[in-house]
Amino acid sequence: MALISIIEDFHPLIDARLLARAEALRPALQHEERLPLPFNDAPLGKGAELLLDFGEHLVGRMTLTLGTAGSHPDAPATVKLFFAETLRELDEDPAAFDGWLSRSWIQEETVHVDELPGILTLPRRYAFRYLRITVLDTSPKYKLIVRNALCRTETSADRTRMKPLCSGDEKLDRIHAVSLKTLADCMQEVFEDGPKRDRRLWMGDLRLQALTNAVSFRNFDLVKRCLYLFGGSRFPDGRVSANVFAGARPEGDDTFLFDYALLFPAALEEYLEGTNDAEALDDLYPIAMEQIDYGLRQQEDGLVNAAAVKDCFIDWSDTLDRTACAGAVLLYALRYAQRLAERKGDAARLEELRRQSDTLREALLRRFWSEDEQCFVSNGQISAASQVWMVLADAGTPEQARQTMRRALSLRGTPHMTTPYMHHYFVMALLKVGLRTEAEQHLKDYWGGMLDAGADTFWECWEPEKPGSSPYGGLIVNSFCHAWSCTPAYIIEKHLLNQDTK
Repeated sequence: MALISIIEDFHPLIDARLLARAEALRPALQHEERLPLPFNDAPLGKGAELLLDFGEHLVGRMTLTLGTAGSHPDAPATVKLFFAETLRELDEDPAAFDGWLSRSWIQEETVHVDELPGILTLPRRYAFRYLRITVLDTSPKYKLIVRNALCRTETSADRTRMKPLCSGDEKLDRIHAVSLKTLADCMQEVFEDGPKRDRRLWMGDLRLQALTNAVSFRNFDLVKRCLYLFGGSRFPDGRVSANVFAGARPEGDDTFLFDYALLFPAALEEYLEGTNDAEALDDLYPIAMEQIDYGLRQQEDGLVNAAAVKDCFIDWSDTLDRTACAGAVLLYALRYAQRLAERKGDAARLEELRRQSDTLREALLRRFWSEDEQCFVSNGQISAASQVWMVLADAGTPEQARQTMRRALSLRGTPHMTTPYMHHYFVMALLKVGLRTEAEQHLKDYWGGMLDAGADTFWECWEPEKPGSSPYGGLIVNSFCHAWSCTPAYIIEKHLLNQDTK
C-alpha cells in the first residue's frame, strides 16, 4: 500500500486570508547546543571511521571542527557523513535500498573540505543520535582529526514544560518522558510527522500531536497554525489534503485520504475545547462541514463506497479490509461535527447531523455485526482495526462494544496492527469500554517494547514480531522519531491517571 498520488497540473484551492493567518502564527525556534559523548580524536587516514554518539535523539544542524596531523594538507579531505537515529540504521547499506520512497531521504553526505584546519558547517537539518564519519581520502601527507562536533538543536517546543512524571510506576514514567521527547523533536515550524523523513504536516499525525500537546507543551498557536494551513490550501472541491508542504509557500499535497480528511472536524473541535477560539470556529467551521458533506456523499445504500474505502489509510497493511473502518470513521467524525454545530449555534445542521448519524449507525450495525462471531466482520475479515473503529464510533451497544474489544485482545494472525497510530486508537477503544487494566498493559507492552529495543524516541513502525519491518522497502528510510507515536503522554495523563475517557 503506497501512499502516493500524482495529479498533473494540480492547482489547490487557495485561501490567502487563512494562509496569511497561518503565517502570522509561525513560531520562533528554540536552540540548544549538544556535544557528543567523549570520543577518540586520533588522526584518521584514508578509510578510517569515527562513530560519534550524542547520547540522545537530536534534531538540528551540525558543525564539525577539523584539524590535521602530519605535513601541510596538499589536497582536500573527502569525508562521508552518515546520520542515524538508531544503531540498527548503522548496519544498513544505503546503496542497497530499493524501496518506493526516494533515496534522497537517506541522511548521507559526501563532502570535500578544501581548507584545513577549518570548520565545516552543514547546511541541512538532521534527525539523529549517531554520526558516522568515514574518511574517503586525504593524501599521503596528512591525516584528518575531528576535534569537535556540535549540534545546534531546533524545536518550537518549550522544553521547560517537559516535567518528569512521578506516577510511582517506573515504566509508565519512562514511556511518558520518551513520548514528550518524541513530540518535542517533531515540533518545528509546524507539527511535523517526522523530523528525519517527510518533515511535513499530515492530518492524521496532527490530530494525535495536538492531543498530546494539550496535556504538555500547550502550544495552541501551533495547532491553530496547522489547522489554518490545512484550511488555506485544499483540493479544488474543498477536500482537505492528507498533508501540507509547509515551507515558504505552503501548499496542500495532491494526496487525499478519506479518513484523514474526516479527522479535521475532530482536530478542530478538540482545539476549541482547549481554547474557545471564536475566530478559529468562524473561519474553519465551514471547512470542517465540507469534509463531512464529502464523506456523506460517498455513501451507497447507506455505506461508504469502494472508492472512499480505497482512499482510507487506517494502518500500514496490504491485507486489511477497510470497508467497516471507513464507515466507522465517518460515523466517528459525525459526532465531532455535532459538537461543532452546537458550538456554532447551527441548530438546523445539528438536527440533520443527528439524523445522518442514526441512519449510518443502523446501516453499519446491520452490515457488519455478526451474532455468530460476536464482533464486527468486514467482508469476511475479523480485524482489530474494524473492532476499534466501530467501538470508537459508538456503532453498537455498550455490551457489544465491550465484547468486541475482548475479542480484539485475543486476535492472532493477520492483519496485524503495524503502527503506533493504530495502536493508539486500540488503547483508546479499550479505555472506552472500561478495560483500563488491559489498556495500560497494552501501552506498556507496545511502547515499552520499543524502549526495550533501544528507542530514544518512539518509532513510525513497530511490529514486535517483525522488528526489522518497513512499509517502504527498507528500514533505512523508516522514521524513528514519529509524530503519531507520541500519544502515551496524552493517554497516561488524560485517561490512565485521571481515568477520563471520551
